[in-house]
Amino acid sequence: MSPTETTNAAKAKLAEELASQALASHKDIKREISVEIPAAEVARETELQIQRYQKSARLPGFRAGHVPASIIKQRFGDGLKNDVAEALIPKYFRREAERLGLIPVSQPRVTELHQHEGEPLTFKATFEVLPEIQVEGYKELRADHPEIAVTDDDVEQALASVREQHATYATVEGRPLAEGDFAQASMDGKPKDGKDVADAKANPVHMDDVLIEMGGKNTVPEFSQNLTGASAGDERTFDVVYPDDISDKRLAGKTFVYTVKVNGIKQKSLPELNDDFAKELGEFASLDAVRKQIRENMEAEKRHTAEHEAKDKLVAELVKRNDFEVPESLVDRQIDVRLERGLRALAAQGMKMEDLKKMDLPRLRAGQREQAVQDVKSSLLLERVADLEKIQVSDEEVNRELEAIAKQSKQTSEAVRARLTEDGGLDRIRIRIRSEKTLDFLYHQSA
Repeated sequence: MSPTETTNAAKAKLAEELASQALASHKDIKREISVEIPAAEVARETELQIQRYQKSARLPGFRAGHVPASIIKQRFGDGLKNDVAEALIPKYFRREAERLGLIPVSQPRVTELHQHEGEPLTFKATFEVLPEIQVEGYKELRADHPEIAVTDDDVEQALASVREQHATYATVEGRPLAEGDFAQASMDGKPKDGKDVADAKANPVHMDDVLIEMGGKNTVPEFSQNLTGASAGDERTFDVVYPDDISDKRLAGKTFVYTVKVNGIKQKSLPELNDDFAKELGEFASLDAVRKQIRENMEAEKRHTAEHEAKDKLVAELVKRNDFEVPESLVDRQIDVRLERGLRALAAQGMKMEDLKKMDLPRLRAGQREQAVQDVKSSLLLERVADLEKIQVSDEEVNRELEAIAKQSKQTSEAVRARLTEDGGLDRIRIRIRSEKTLDFLYHQSA
C-alpha cells in the first residue's frame, strides 16, 4: 500500500470512529419506540368521536343529533380518523414510555402511523430524553473567597448620595438663571433636518417637568450654555450634538434640536449632616448609626457580588470538566426564556412594541444559542450533584418563598400557591431553590 493510500485509509478509519462516536452520543438522548393501541380501544374511541360529531353535525335531510354513524364516517372520515389519533396517541405514548422507564423531554415525532378500521393503531415515536450524566471533578472545584473591605471614603460617598436624595428646592424670583441654579422646565426635542429626518417621528423627546442644573456635571453642556441667563417664562431653541459613544444608542451620533421653556428657577439646599438628619431617615439615634448601617449594607452587597461571581466561575468550570450532548428541545426552551427576558427588559427601557416586532428573531435566537446550551448543561449538572449529595428542598423553604412572592404581589399566600400549582410554577420554585442550595454547597466546600 502506498503512503497516500495508507494516509487515506487512516483518515477514513478516523472519520468512521468519529461518526460512530457521534451516533453513540446522539443515541444517548434520542429514543424511538413502537406503540400499538388495541383495536378494541380504537373502536371505543371512534364511537365516542362519532357521537361528538352527531351532536354538532348539520346535514340536509337529517335532524340535529340524528345523523347515522355510517353517514358521519362517509362525510367526515379523514377528520374522524385524525380526532381518534389525537385522542389516543399522547395517552398511549406516555404509557409505553413509562413502561420502558423513559422520561421524554420533548414532544414525540410520530412516524409510520398505521390506522385502519378494525385493526390496532400502530405508530413509531421519536423523542429526546435526558442524558445519563456521570458528573466528575465537582469535589475538586475551588472558588475565590476574597476579603470584603469598605473604606471610610466609600461610606462618606454613600452618605453624600443619601443627603442628595433629601435635598430641597426653593423658588428664586427676580433674577435670571445662574451657574448652580436649577431650571424647572418643559422641553421638546427631535432629530434635526437632514440625515435624521426619517427618525423625526420615531425618536421624539418630550418632558413636561424636569430640573436642569446649570453647569452640573451630568448636564449636557449645550443646555447650560443656552439656558444660563434666561428668566422664568423665557423659551430657548438650540441644537445638541450627541457623541457617538453616548450610552443611549438612540441618540448616539445624532443632532437634536430642542425647544426649552423655563417655567421657574430653583436653588438646591442640602440638609446638614447631624443627628437630627439621622433621625429623619428612620430609626437612627445618631449619624454614626447611619454610617454603621451604610457600611453593613455595602459590605453585604459586595459580599453578594463577589459570591455571585465566584459561583458563576464554579459552574463554568463544572461545565468545562463535564462535556455531554444536551436535548435540542431543552436548548430551544432556554432560548425562549432568554429572549423573553431580554425583550421584557427592552420594553421596560421604553422600546416600543412596533420596534420590538421589527427585530430579527431568527438572528437573535442564533445569538442566544451558545449561552442557552451552557445554561442547560449547568442546570443538569447541578441537578446531578444535588442527587449525589442528597440535597433536598423542604416544604418550609418553599413556603417562605411563597410568602415572599405574596408580600411582593400583595396577594395571599394561598392565592399565590393556587396560581403557581396550576401553571407548574411551584415545581419551578422548588427546582430553583434546590439549584441555589447546590451552588451554595459547591461554593462553601471549595473554600
